[in-house]
Amino acid sequence: MSFHINKLYYGDYGESKNGAADISTNQNNAAEWPLWEVFIRSKQGLDHKHAGSLHAADAAMAIENARDVYTRRMEGVSIWVVESKYIHASNPDEAGALYDPANDKAYRHPTFYDLPEEVKYM
Repeated sequence: MSFHINKLYYGDYGESKNGAADISTNQNNAAEWPLWEVFIRSKQGLDHKHAGSLHAADAAMAIENARDVYTRRMEGVSIWVVESKYIHASNPDEAGALYDPANDKAYRHPTFYDLPEEVKYM
């Protein structure tokens, strides 16, 4: 007598139209789970800070895993998860070309304006 054991994790299987578990199409999804970036907003701060990365099958699983991994001591009030493939960043080697045009617009700097004496706290 032989048997085969399939170990399933959260998100590994869906349900078919009749409500039964459909494990035939998602047997090896653990190796294909996308990478998610986790951002946590702490109780003290107003902005979210990057806390780390994790693999998850979907957004709901990513939030639950992020909660378990990155907020164990109740240090967060809000969690954002973003699939890594949707994050785009500038190249640090091209910073000069990206930021140099702003130097030509001195009127955008606060030192360009003279404040009247009546305005004391600005």
